[in-house]
Amino acid sequence: METSSAERLRERLSAVLGAQGILSSREDLGSYAFDAFCEDRLPDAVALPRDAREVAAIVRIARDCGAPIVARGAGTGLCGGAVPTAGGVVISFSRMNRLLALDAPNRRVRVQPGYVNLELSRTVASHGLFFGPDPSSQKTSTLGGNTATNAGGPHALSYGSMSAHVLALEYVDGVGEIQRADVDDAGYDITGALVGSEGTLGIVTAIDLRLLRLPRDIRVCVAAFPDVESASETVSAVIGAGISATALEIMDRTIVGAVEAHFHAGYPLDAGAVLLLEIAGEQEDVDYAEGAIAKLAREFGALSWRSAATARERDALWASRKGAAGALGRIAPNYYIQDATVPRTRLPQAVHRVNEIARDHGLTVGNVFHAGDGNLHPLLLFDRREARQVAAVSSAGHDILAACIALGGTISGEHGIGYEKRETLPYVFTPEDLATMQRLRDVFDPARHFNPDKIFPSGAVCGEVRAPRDAVAAGA
Repeated sequence: METSSAERLRERLSAVLGAQGILSSREDLGSYAFDAFCEDRLPDAVALPRDAREVAAIVRIARDCGAPIVARGAGTGLCGGAVPTAGGVVISFSRMNRLLALDAPNRRVRVQPGYVNLELSRTVASHGLFFGPDPSSQKTSTLGGNTATNAGGPHALSYGSMSAHVLALEYVDGVGEIQRADVDDAGYDITGALVGSEGTLGIVTAIDLRLLRLPRDIRVCVAAFPDVESASETVSAVIGAGISATALEIMDRTIVGAVEAHFHAGYPLDAGAVLLLEIAGEQEDVDYAEGAIAKLAREFGALSWRSAATARERDALWASRKGAAGALGRIAPNYYIQDATVPRTRLPQAVHRVNEIARDHGLTVGNVFHAGDGNLHPLLLFDRREARQVAAVSSAGHDILAACIALGGTISGEHGIGYEKRETLPYVFTPEDLATMQRLRDVFDPARHFNPDKIFPSGAVCGEVRAPRDAVAAGA
């Protein structure tokens, strides 16, 4: 925006929100110009609303001023989804962080979008309840951001992603009106359309969520394998046998070495890969499932098997797994995490190809993934001060996505598309698919004020998006 237009925008926002409700200094704005993936440009202003009415006022002001609007939670996103690309207003939900209502008998809760994921489970635990989706960033990521990206986590295998838990939404539409959508509404599923839309259809101001009953028994086990392939084959066998597990996670030797050096949770350092699994339910069911899975693990070459003896040991194993990315700071100053999904039976081929790609680009890679649903998270290690390494990481990330697509997978498992992956969307969707999606977006926000430059390829029309998809299909 022009300087005078930006000043007018800030003046109008300040009149509604007060001096404490807007940030405009360059130092403050700089904190909102990046997320866990990338840095782009500064917003013209950061608005800090306290309720839905103030969000609606912000949307109307920004619309009048022709300013883009980007909704932002904790900034833990990995695809540039909450990063402004054209200035405008970032709506930060740091002050909309309250639990609004709890209906424990009906296992239902209403929260503001800035409420932190893990805090919800901690709050409702005294009622014998918990919240299912648990991304690795759950200590800091917010439920608004989780809703925007349809976040999952290790337990998505059993409990599902956010779309299985969002019951209703309050949101501000493109003209600044407060609306409400409920999964029980007759007609079209507006709630379903908003979950995973990455802030491009409306600004969510309250979320009704489904809670789950805490299981009577939770068992966490670690199996060591000589390689990723044998661990992956065990996971496929467990799923194929119909044995219930709430989580099935695999870490390769690189990841295990980093997390064990940092957390000292007792992971075996002599293994090529470890399978971290959780089973929950009635004790007799958990006992049976552990025995059945342990038997399969031995059949596929497991080197060892260990069950957590205490809740503290169990929590330490999970803290290590969820802290894997941060632990890699012992190996390299920077990492780039990819998010792609393949059929479970193709996991060994996918990991093999990921390792080949990293080697071809002269990079070290650590593989950690939600093996139960085929969701890979290769972490490419590099030093951003080295231009060659930065270029190699970018190229390797593209090659990994193409490899996963060739194996029957897709370009995102749980982190969304955002800015990072928008040019790869034509690899998995036809021009007609993309045109239909964009028509849906036009219904909600025809002016494209909400989170511009996200999800869809830049300047793409039907003819322009066909070529890259055809090239991937041909193995280019």
